[in-house]
Amino acid sequence: MPGRRRRTSSTRRTGTATSRETTAAAPKKAAPRKATAAKATSRNAALQKPTRSAPAAPELPVAGPGERVWVLAVPFRAPAPGASWHAGLQATVRVGATLPPELAGYDSAPYTFERFLEDDLNAEPRPVPAALPMQPRAEQLSGAAAIAASVAAGSRMFLLGDDPGVGKTGTAVLAVRQIAAQRASGARPVRTVLVVADRPAAITVPHWTRSIAAFGDGGLRWCVTTWDRLGKVATLRFDVVVADEAHMVRHTTTQRWKHWKAVSGAGRVKDAPFVLLATATPAHSPLELPYLAPHFATVHGEPLRAWSDLPTRLAAHGFHVERGRYGWTWTEDADERRADLARLRGWLADTDPPATLHRPAPWGPVSVTGTPVLLTPAERAQYEAEWSEFRAEMQLARRKRETARGRAALLRFRQKAGLIRAQATVEWVKAQVEADRQVAVSVEFVETAADPIREALLDGGVPVASIFGRDRFDVEAERQRFQIGEAPVCVFTVTASISLHAGELLPGGLAASTTPRVGLFHQPRFSGIAARQVTGRTHRDHQVSPWRIAYAADTVEEQVARVMVERLAVTGSTAGGDTAGLQQVAELLDADWLPAASLTGD
Repeated sequence: MPGRRRRTSSTRRTGTATSRETTAAAPKKAAPRKATAAKATSRNAALQKPTRSAPAAPELPVAGPGERVWVLAVPFRAPAPGASWHAGLQATVRVGATLPPELAGYDSAPYTFERFLEDDLNAEPRPVPAALPMQPRAEQLSGAAAIAASVAAGSRMFLLGDDPGVGKTGTAVLAVRQIAAQRASGARPVRTVLVVADRPAAITVPHWTRSIAAFGDGGLRWCVTTWDRLGKVATLRFDVVVADEAHMVRHTTTQRWKHWKAVSGAGRVKDAPFVLLATATPAHSPLELPYLAPHFATVHGEPLRAWSDLPTRLAAHGFHVERGRYGWTWTEDADERRADLARLRGWLADTDPPATLHRPAPWGPVSVTGTPVLLTPAERAQYEAEWSEFRAEMQLARRKRETARGRAALLRFRQKAGLIRAQATVEWVKAQVEADRQVAVSVEFVETAADPIREALLDGGVPVASIFGRDRFDVEAERQRFQIGEAPVCVFTVTASISLHAGELLPGGLAASTTPRVGLFHQPRFSGIAARQVTGRTHRDHQVSPWRIAYAADTVEEQVARVMVERLAVTGSTAGGDTAGLQQVAELLDADWLPAASLTGD
């Protein structure tokens, strides 16, 4: 692509570890370089020095005259004749002048992790094909300017908390470009950018790569990956890190957090990248904001290591949190919660300039209402039997403090309750389709919800797009079937990072149908974060889409649904949401003794 910068970074690998060091400055025009086997071999010898604690790294692949090192996007267990797995790169590679037909389908796409590695292993990066340009909206331009101003003032991170559909992706790309322009002549120029997106990769990675190309990559080297592949880039160094759906790292007990801490520089005082955190639903409570700890430390002028234990520091600063029998908890007193949230927002919004931005959707909040399902006598008897069995099992697990048993009982009950109502959901969806609407059906379970609903609709002659089940469907192809109206119904399990709204501009210049969208939660969501994210799949980009929650009338599901509707609006507050709803749900299900993850699905 014209104006694209040449590679200006070097890679050092020891064992299977990888680290990236950028040069201090890059000339505006670099002389073309030719890859030779001798030169590459010399580079390997210089870069691959074994340490005492690690074995010598495998030789990096070397391209001979007229050849290129190809890093391929080969799915797990897929055959790749003529290519081989490289343990040091954690990727499948081939060396040759071209890709044979049997490997052409695995060619890496621009801005992906595989292309990032490939460009690093060759003398010249591959050119990026021209993309259909996208014109930024006013809120995206103003958002990017706000982020750039925060960086210019010395901020190390920024929380972009706009409502779903406002355009956080475009805002982030434009902001990174502005930051790079600001630092172009400074001591720390921006050359490499990491974007961490949500799953499924088949949808989220192309969404980001298309947006980067459409808004312009700014001559930067972008690497787009997903949260479940974060370990592959954990030892690389980037100048800017963009965390889409940043609430994915709100718990510090996961392997994901360990990788995030390395990538984001959360434990480093110096040489940390600028981190742009994007999420419409930051957390259920202040206790779930460890990813903002570096900012909090800066605001208070305190050592970064002091904030490695977020709950303890929050307590020291007067937050109404305390250590209980099953971990740290946040107060249930409404006035104390409001005071805590006001203080937390102040840490983010009262800096000069602010380190956060939250803008509600200009098309208004989503409408979420309940849809009671009247069970037949046989269904009612079955439901009551399942409820009685669940209560007995939960009480037994509670007395013995068997957490795993309690979680399993809760999961089984939710699955069986949803299965009893599957046919009612099918009938409701059919009625919506007959009324010339496209329907998005959100489910949490595959075998007891997604599959039976899909099969019943197909048996009734209603085409269905399916976004669920690992490797069962081409998720992007299924999404586009729904978007163009070929399939009027979409059944999905994901909560974020897909667009199902009317009128969307699709790849290749096509446009999604303008048929009104309606959404249905087949089961009430326990997590307000998940629920709010789901509604944003259709209620976005100036498209209004109402949602309904299905539940069995006169059952505990009805009470859970009522709590969900009441509390949904507060979940997306800029710096922490209200967990009272989660506590109420736990008490309704006699599950208040279980870890919160039992309800939120984390």
